[in-house]
Amino acid sequence: MSGLAILIPIALLMGLCGLGFFFWAMRNGQFEDLEGASHRVLIDDEDEPEEREDYSAET
Repeated sequence: MSGLAILIPIALLMGLCGLGFFFWAMRNGQFEDLEGASHRVLIDDEDEPEEREDYSAET
């Protein structure tokens, strides 16, 4: 029973910290562009990669 007296306040404190970080992220615009990262993955780079020589064919 004494363990619960310690664990319940710790759990409430952790929950309040998580809620505080969530509201902080909302205020700072962390959730403004939810689809931007998924679209950036699909965009090809304009620079072509340099051609590499295959050194395994020489041996």
